Amino acid sequence: MGKALIVIDMQNDFCPGGALAVSGGDQIVGQINALMADFDAVVLTQDWHPATHASFADNHAGAEPFSVTRMPYGPQVLWPRHCVIGTDGAAFHPELDLDQADLIVRKGFRPQIDSYSAFFENDHETATGMAGYLRERDLTDLTLVGLAHDFCVAWSAVDALKLGFSATVIEDATRAIDLDRSRDAARQRMREAGVVLR
Repeated sequence: MGKALIVIDMQNDFCPGGALAVSGGDQIVGQINALMADFDAVVLTQDWHPATHASFADNHAGAEPFSVTRMPYGPQVLWPRHCVIGTDGAAFHPELDLDQADLIVRKGFRPQIDSYSAFFENDHETATGMAGYLRERDLTDLTLVGLAHDFCVAWSAVDALKLGFSATVIEDATRAIDLDRSRDAARQRMREAGVVLR
């Protein structure tokens, strides 16, 4: 049973100074780099949105960032424009050790659907290809770190369990947006699903 470190969305736009900055997001880069050597594989995810993405508040007339709208797949937070394909904001944090990465999975590139999870778009049906890669390499013991704890990390961890992987989240190697107590809600959801929080 191989072990993989799944590094979620360690990108400039999610770090201080970025378009959707997570407080302290840059503080975990060194810890994540130090963890990489302990795993059989390292997989990075990368938010990768077209400028026309439906999750951007400024693509909806009169909508405010962080408001919620209904999409065909369910409720969707409308975010500030972030991680637009090819921009500096979409690039990985410059101190992240990219040389250790075995795979980069880009998500959120379909204009009409957002993607928090490393495994599925937000319809919970459209796969990213992550699960197939991990299974082909017999990597079933997953540890998740990165940004943001209460959205992309939590959704990825819960989906990993649904797909038959084990999932551990190292909480001090994550940071949360904490939108309306979303961090506490995410922790509860992960615990109920069987994710190990440490």
